[in-house]
Amino acid sequence: MAILREHIQEFGVHEDGRLFRSSRGSVISIGTYCEAWKAARTFTLTPEQQVSPLAARPYDLRHAAVSLWLNAGVAAPDAAERAGHGMDVLLKVYAKCIDGGVAIANRGIEDALAAWPSTS
Repeated sequence: MAILREHIQEFGVHEDGRLFRSSRGSVISIGTYCEAWKAARTFTLTPEQQVSPLAARPYDLRHAAVSLWLNAGVAAPDAAERAGHGMDVLLKVYAKCIDGGVAIANRGIEDALAAWPSTS
């Protein structure tokens, strides 16, 4: 987030809210965008990851974000709203991406039970 904040502080945002724009202030062309994405993948991913479908398209980051939210314990209705999905779409697309859900649920249940007043 710090890098993003620095970028906004230095360059601002376009009046229509776009964060990035061409040197002339217009929309970045798809070709330029794809070249930048390819360079970013090459710079950040291992050779094995580069030939995999990992973050093959910028849109894949959306899936990564929603999966992160769910794995971080964000309630499904909240994650659906943030992503602009209905619950049906969220559960159909992302239920398989939830990792460690059993352990998270068990901790939550244990914490809730521990909070109950003792009867002895």
